[in-house]
This record gives sequence, C-alpha cells and structure tokens, in this order.
Amino acid sequence: MISGVLVKVISLTLLMAVGIVLILGIGTLFKGGKTSKKYSNKLMQLRVLLQFIAVIALVVFAYFFKN
Repeated sequence: MISGVLVKVISLTLLMAVGIVLILGIGTLFKGGKTSKKYSNKLMQLRVLLQFIAVIALVVFAYFFKN
C-alpha cells in the first residue's frame, strides 16, 4: 500500500506541475507573436490534461485514505 508521505509528495508534485504549466501558458499568451501562436494553446491543453490527472489522483487518494 502507498504510504501517506508518498501520497502527499505525489499530490504536491501534480499540483505544482499544473501551476507551472499555467504560469508558462499565461506568460506565453502575454508575450504574443509567433511564440504565442505556436505554444499558448498547446500549454493550455497540457494544463487541462494535468488538472484532470491531478483531480482524479486526489479523488482516488481521498477515497482510499479517508481515515
């Protein structure tokens, strides 16, 4: 079984990954130009995917470690 410390590390890693991709996506959007056209939408799609994974992981962790 997964220990509580490992669950916290995985949760924080996922949440930090979402935050980093969000900041990169917003920065690219404000930068404008060719960079924005090329990467902004891809970064926001990656953010949505990471958010989905993070939410699913947190729900699973909450279900199995509710005590």
